[in-house]
Order: sequence, then C-alpha cells, then structure tokens
Amino acid sequence: MNSAATATTQGDKSIGVEVIFQFLLKELKQSTKAAEKNCRDVALRISGEVLRICNESKRIQASGEIETAAMTLAKHRLQQCLRYYQLGSNRGRVELHSTLSAIIYRYINPPKKQLSYQGRLTMIEDFLQNFYLEALNAFRRENQQPVTYRPQTLLELAEYMAFTERYGKRRIPLPGRQQQLIILRAQTFSQQQPPETSVDIEQASEGSSGEFDGSWEEPAIQQLRAAMAMQAAPEPEEDTLRSVIITELMDYLQQRQQSDCADYFSLRLQDLSAQEIESILGLTPRQRDYLQQRFKYHLIRFSLLHRWELVHEWLEASLPTNLGLTPQQWQLYTAKLDEQEKSLLDLKQKGESEETIAKTLGLSMAQLQKRWFKTLERAWEIRNSVVSGSSASTHE
Repeated sequence: MNSAATATTQGDKSIGVEVIFQFLLKELKQSTKAAEKNCRDVALRISGEVLRICNESKRIQASGEIETAAMTLAKHRLQQCLRYYQLGSNRGRVELHSTLSAIIYRYINPPKKQLSYQGRLTMIEDFLQNFYLEALNAFRRENQQPVTYRPQTLLELAEYMAFTERYGKRRIPLPGRQQQLIILRAQTFSQQQPPETSVDIEQASEGSSGEFDGSWEEPAIQQLRAAMAMQAAPEPEEDTLRSVIITELMDYLQQRQQSDCADYFSLRLQDLSAQEIESILGLTPRQRDYLQQRFKYHLIRFSLLHRWELVHEWLEASLPTNLGLTPQQWQLYTAKLDEQEKSLLDLKQKGESEETIAKTLGLSMAQLQKRWFKTLERAWEIRNSVVSGSSASTHE
C-alpha cells in the first residue's frame, strides 16, 4: 500500500483504508479471472478514489459515519466495475455507448438545423469518440497514471468503462442548477459545429444523388465514411434493438414535450436510486412518484401503440411467436378475446395493413388503435404475471 492508501480523513475520524483495500482485493480475486497484480492495482486505485471523495465531501465529513460511507462507496464502485467485467469487452462497450447516447441524444443538434434520426446518431458517434479520449485522460490524471497508460486487460477495461460512465454523469454546479458533465460537453460540441457539418453528416449517413455525388471524393467525406464503416461492426442484435428503442423513446418523449419524463428515463438508465433521482431533479418523494407514474403511462403508450412492433421484437414477443406466450398461455389469452378482437388478431398475424383491417372490421383508425392497444395489453399482463407473480405488470 502507498502513503495515499494509509492516509486518514480530516479530524479524528479515520477511514479503514486497509480494510477497504483488502475487501476490494478479495472480491476482485473471487469474481474475476484477472491476475493478482492486476486485481491489486485496481483495488488500490478504487480505494484511493474512495479516500479522496470522503476527504473532499463536506456531507460525508459532517455525517459522523465516515467509515460506513467509505465502505458503501467502495462497494458501489466495485459493483460498477464487475458489471462491465461480466458483460465483457464487446457487450460492455455497447452498454456504455447506449447509456451515454441516451443521455445526450436530445442535446446533439447543430444550431438552426434539425437532423434526421440517422444523422443525429452519426453525430453522437463523432462526439462520443472524443469524449472517450477525454475520459481516459481524466482517468490517468485522477489516478496518477502516466500519459501512456491504456487499459490492457479485461478488468482494466471494465474499470475504465465504469469510470467513464461516472465521469459523464458528474454533476457540474451552474448558477441556480446542476448539470451532468456529458450534457454540457454535448451542448458545446453541437454549438461549435459549422452549418455545413450537418449537411455532410446527413449526406454521409443517408447517401445522396445528383450534383453532390462528386463531393464523395473530398477527404473530409472519405474520412467520415471510413469512421462510420469502422463503427459499423456487427453488434449483437438485441443490443442494437435496445439502442434504437432507447433513442426512439427519448425522441417520442421530447416530441410530446415530456422533457421531465426524458430526464427521469435518463436517470433510470443509470441505475440511480429513487433518493438520488429526487436529489438530482429537485423533487419531493411525492413529486418523483407522480413523475414516475406519468413516465410509465408514456412508456406503455410507446410500447403498446406507437412502436409496439419494435418493442415486441426486442422482447422476442412478436406476432409470429404468439406475442411471446407459451401454448397454454396463448390458449388462455385467446379464450378471453371477443369475436372482434380475435378477428383483429388474425388479420394482424396475416400482415394486413391497418387501413384494410379497419375497413374489414368497420372501425375508425382511432377505434382500431384503441382495440389493438387493449389486445396487446392483455398479452403483456399474462406474460408479466409469470415473472412477477401478479396479474399486472410493474416492469418499467
């Protein structure tokens, strides 16, 4: 252990840093396949960070529970690191990328220019590549690592990815409010983009025709296309769908002027507790509960009406698989449908258009959507009752 690891907090309250270090080392050795030296280095860095935070936090210093706070913080850091370790290199990167993309999605847009969905995703990729480098430099600086340091093992990569997620979510005090660091960086990045950048991104991500074709030979466009090709490596299908669903749900909430629900969703993606969400958003428990219920309402509308096909594909509960129900559940489900609902389900399974279905059943489009919503909701409740043991879903 170095001198930093044996230091004490201000005052007469000392942190058992050696105890924390040994706890972290033991857990890393038991939960990973990393070499002991690798586990020791990571445990030392985490315990050093815990010590620094506890020393600098006025709230922790005034709490009188410094050792408890230190151990709680150490366990949290450990869990974050092990989570990325268990995901592995590829899935860990996808998870980190999805989480950060969801946070900044609505903040990435050049001034006076509305990008398409694909154009915005391309711009997010460009921003995050720079942000990952910034996070690596911050990791080196805060952990007193040389400028040449790079994660070499899976455990070190997991440690860096966990740090990057926390780094992006840091709350930066501003006049009258606080904001996450990555959002501030994304806003600055968007404001600094020249007007022609958005045109280039649109053309590069969606293709073009006509007079613009010759500009594909320009070095800037070639570089952008090359970067996009490198980033287009195949991802697990479920991770790709998850990313699309997150960004589309964010867009859905923004279009309906539900920015507070989008903020709540961003924080939920970060696995923050109810108390942490209340603190960040400045809400009372009652206000947070009301916001949660409003978010659930919009989430259900999105999942069972607006983009039900995409969501059900991700859940492996699409129409070709009988909405994810077992044969016994399917029999129970269809027995509860009335004749019109059975006809609706049959027409949907045959791939008929909504216009054709509405005309066949003698319904308006609004009536059709309402009936289909109720039909999907009933299947949703049967599926979730198996997991939760209840008759209604509590899953967000």
